[in-house]
Amino acid sequence: MSKKKTVLDEMMAEVVKFREDRNWRQYHNPKDLALGMIIEASELAEHFQYWQGEELYQNIEKFKTEIGEELSDVLYWVLLTAHDMDIDLVAAFKDKMQKNAKKYPAQEQVGKGFDRNFAKDDELARRAAAAKKAKATQE
Repeated sequence: MSKKKTVLDEMMAEVVKFREDRNWRQYHNPKDLALGMIIEASELAEHFQYWQGEELYQNIEKFKTEIGEELSDVLYWVLLTAHDMDIDLVAAFKDKMQKNAKKYPAQEQVGKGFDRNFAKDDELARRAAAAKKAKATQE
Protein backbone atom coordinates (compact mmCIF):
# COMPACT_ATOMS: atom_id res chain seq x y z
CA MET A 1 0.00 0.00 0.00
CA SER A 2 1.49 3.33 -1.01
CA LYS A 3 1.72 6.28 1.32
CA LYS A 4 -0.87 8.99 0.74
CA LYS A 5 0.70 12.22 -0.60
CA THR A 6 0.52 15.11 1.83
CA VAL A 7 0.68 18.82 1.12
CA LEU A 8 4.25 18.70 2.42
CA ASP A 9 5.09 15.93 -0.08
CA GLU A 10 3.61 18.02 -2.89
CA MET A 11 5.57 21.10 -1.82
CA MET A 12 8.78 19.08 -1.64
CA ALA A 13 8.18 17.68 -5.13
CA GLU A 14 7.56 21.21 -6.42
CA VAL A 15 10.81 22.65 -5.03
CA VAL A 16 12.81 19.64 -6.28
CA LYS A 17 11.29 20.01 -9.76
CA PHE A 18 12.01 23.75 -9.70
CA ARG A 19 15.64 23.01 -8.90
CA GLU A 20 15.99 20.18 -11.40
CA ASP A 21 14.43 22.25 -14.21
CA ARG A 22 17.26 24.76 -13.71
CA ASN A 23 20.04 22.19 -13.21
CA TRP A 24 20.91 23.68 -9.82
CA ARG A 25 21.43 20.36 -7.98
CA GLN A 26 25.16 20.67 -8.64
CA TYR A 27 25.26 23.73 -6.34
CA HIS A 28 23.32 22.17 -3.48
CA ASN A 29 25.66 20.32 -1.17
CA PRO A 30 24.67 20.17 2.53
CA LYS A 31 26.75 23.24 3.43
CA ASP A 32 25.24 25.38 0.69
CA LEU A 33 21.72 24.23 1.54
CA ALA A 34 22.28 25.32 5.15
CA LEU A 35 23.77 28.62 4.03
CA GLY A 36 20.82 29.26 1.72
CA MET A 37 18.48 28.67 4.63
CA ILE A 38 20.46 31.01 6.91
CA ILE A 39 20.61 33.75 4.29
CA GLU A 40 16.87 33.62 3.72
CA ALA A 41 16.21 33.56 7.49
CA SER A 42 18.38 36.68 7.75
CA GLU A 43 16.31 38.38 5.07
CA LEU A 44 13.22 37.49 7.11
CA ALA A 45 14.80 38.97 10.25
CA GLU A 46 15.45 42.25 8.44
CA HIS A 47 11.70 42.88 8.49
CA PHE A 48 11.80 43.05 12.32
CA GLN A 49 15.15 44.72 12.88
CA TYR A 50 15.03 48.08 14.69
CA TRP A 51 11.26 48.08 15.28
CA GLN A 52 9.66 47.90 18.73
CA GLY A 53 6.20 47.93 20.23
CA GLU A 54 3.29 49.17 18.15
CA GLU A 55 5.57 50.22 15.28
CA LEU A 56 6.75 46.60 14.96
CA TYR A 57 3.20 45.33 14.57
CA GLN A 58 2.31 48.08 12.12
CA ASN A 59 5.29 47.10 9.96
CA ILE A 60 4.38 43.43 10.15
CA GLU A 61 0.96 44.31 8.78
CA LYS A 62 2.45 46.66 6.17
CA PHE A 63 5.00 44.08 4.93
CA LYS A 64 2.96 40.90 5.46
CA THR A 65 3.30 39.85 1.80
CA GLU A 66 7.08 40.33 1.83
CA ILE A 67 7.38 38.48 5.16
CA GLY A 68 5.37 35.61 3.68
CA GLU A 69 7.74 35.52 0.70
CA GLU A 70 10.77 35.33 3.00
CA LEU A 71 9.14 32.57 5.04
CA SER A 72 8.51 30.74 1.76
CA ASP A 73 12.17 31.14 0.81
CA VAL A 74 13.21 29.62 4.15
CA LEU A 75 10.75 26.77 3.61
CA TYR A 76 12.19 26.18 0.13
CA TRP A 77 15.61 25.48 1.65
CA VAL A 78 14.15 23.40 4.49
CA LEU A 79 12.30 21.22 2.00
CA LEU A 80 15.32 20.77 -0.27
CA THR A 81 17.55 19.93 2.68
CA ALA A 82 15.08 17.36 4.01
CA HIS A 83 14.72 15.86 0.53
CA ASP A 84 18.45 15.61 -0.13
CA MET A 85 19.20 14.18 3.33
CA ASP A 86 16.21 11.81 3.20
CA ILE A 87 14.70 13.25 6.37
CA ASP A 88 11.01 12.69 7.03
CA LEU A 89 10.09 16.19 8.19
CA VAL A 90 6.77 15.16 9.67
CA ALA A 91 8.36 12.40 11.77
CA ALA A 92 11.30 14.64 12.74
CA PHE A 93 8.92 17.44 13.77
CA LYS A 94 6.73 15.14 15.86
CA ASP A 95 9.80 13.63 17.55
CA LYS A 96 11.25 17.07 18.31
CA MET A 97 7.96 18.34 19.71
CA GLN A 98 7.81 15.31 22.03
CA LYS A 99 11.35 16.08 23.22
CA ASN A 100 10.41 19.74 23.72
CA ALA A 101 7.35 18.71 25.74
CA LYS A 102 9.56 16.65 28.07
CA LYS A 103 12.22 19.36 28.29
CA TYR A 104 9.68 22.15 28.90
CA PRO A 105 6.66 20.60 30.67
CA ALA A 106 3.64 22.89 30.25
CA GLN A 107 2.74 22.92 33.94
CA GLU A 108 6.26 24.16 34.78
CA GLN A 109 6.66 26.58 31.88
CA VAL A 110 3.39 28.53 31.67
CA GLY A 111 4.18 32.23 31.73
CA LYS A 112 7.94 31.75 32.00
CA GLY A 113 10.44 33.17 29.53
CA PHE A 114 13.66 31.52 28.56
CA ASP A 115 16.45 31.26 31.14
CA ARG A 116 19.04 33.73 29.97
CA ASN A 117 21.56 33.09 32.76
CA PHE A 118 24.36 31.88 30.54
CA ALA A 119 28.04 31.96 31.48
CA LYS A 120 28.48 34.70 28.89
CA ASP A 121 25.93 36.86 30.71
CA ASP A 122 27.75 36.22 34.00
CA GLU A 123 31.01 37.34 32.39
CA LEU A 124 29.37 40.52 31.07
CA ALA A 125 27.92 41.25 34.51
CA ARG A 126 31.35 40.69 36.12
CA ARG A 127 33.00 43.07 33.66
CA ALA A 128 30.32 45.72 34.17
CA ALA A 129 30.72 45.51 37.95
CA ALA A 130 34.52 45.78 37.63
CA ALA A 131 34.21 48.81 35.34
CA LYS A 132 31.77 50.45 37.74
CA LYS A 133 34.11 49.79 40.66
CA ALA A 134 37.11 51.16 38.72
CA LYS A 135 35.18 54.30 37.80
CA ALA A 136 34.11 54.81 41.42
CA THR A 137 37.71 54.57 42.66
CA GLN A 138 38.82 57.15 40.06
CA GLU A 139 36.26 59.70 41.25
